[in-house]
Amino acid sequence: MVGYDPEAKCVSTAEAAAAGSASGFVTRVLVSPLDVIKIRFQLQIEQLSSRSPGAKYHGILQAVQRIFQEEGLRAFWKGHVPAQLLSVGYGAVQFMAFESLTKLVHNVTSYNARDSFVHFVCGGLAACTATVAVQPVDTLRTRFAAQGEPKIYRNLRHAVVTMYQTEGPRTFYRGLTPTIIAIFPYAGLQFSFYNILQQFSEWVIPAEGKKGGNVKNLVCGSCAGIISKTLTYPFDLFKKRLQVGGFEHARAAFGQVRMYRGLLDCMRQILREEGPGGFFKGLSPSLLKAAVSTGLIFFWYELFCSLLCTLKSTDSTTRKEG
Repeated sequence: MVGYDPEAKCVSTAEAAAAGSASGFVTRVLVSPLDVIKIRFQLQIEQLSSRSPGAKYHGILQAVQRIFQEEGLRAFWKGHVPAQLLSVGYGAVQFMAFESLTKLVHNVTSYNARDSFVHFVCGGLAACTATVAVQPVDTLRTRFAAQGEPKIYRNLRHAVVTMYQTEGPRTFYRGLTPTIIAIFPYAGLQFSFYNILQQFSEWVIPAEGKKGGNVKNLVCGSCAGIISKTLTYPFDLFKKRLQVGGFEHARAAFGQVRMYRGLLDCMRQILREEGPGGFFKGLSPSLLKAAVSTGLIFFWYELFCSLLCTLKSTDSTTRKEG
């Protein structure tokens, strides 16, 4: 059901946006702790090892224990309000754009809207559109998740006003370049691999075994998330490092801090000081998060679309009977 299907004209563009928003909302609540841990790992200059002097975080379990002891349970949902705005807005724009683009391809070209290559291109373009729309919220989410105690920003309004007054409006788009570079292949691979895996499952699973469609959607989405995240991960790390530029004073309690003049300078400094492995800091929680979040995004999206179709069908039947 993801993407335009000429044989199943059920979900409108507005309904796709609503389903995308709802799936983003539910998924964000469940994966926020993994996101906080991933961001903390990405921003740590020291090696993620107990043998590294001054390293605050060594691994996932150790990070969970330390964050809980120092900041409490609520710390795992730091920045949750901007994160929810991000998820709801991103989900709505991405799925609405994806459905519209695949429909456009079907109507004006000779390509099949269900083709994996079409899903790759349309998925990438849809994600770029959504990214530009929600990038300021993403920057706010990163700042909230990155700050320790005492807090620099008291709430969302205080963060927006402070950042605007002290750093200017361009600060809300810090890290946009690596984000756009990474998001096209990442989202494109998500949608194309999800499509490929769905087609593969239909070929492998016999007709009588296709009742567990929701589980299949979850598994296909999780696998697609792991593959796409692994291939594009370094750019996500670059984005996070750039987004906290000008915010170094709030990072002092976490260890060393660095200032980067741009994407290339960020890449050079990481390679020189942290080695090639520095490009993949936080990969473990990131892959865990990608598997869970991508699987849940597609699972909830397909489920909400099915519910909308069922409601429309029931309403249409009721009106005919009436």
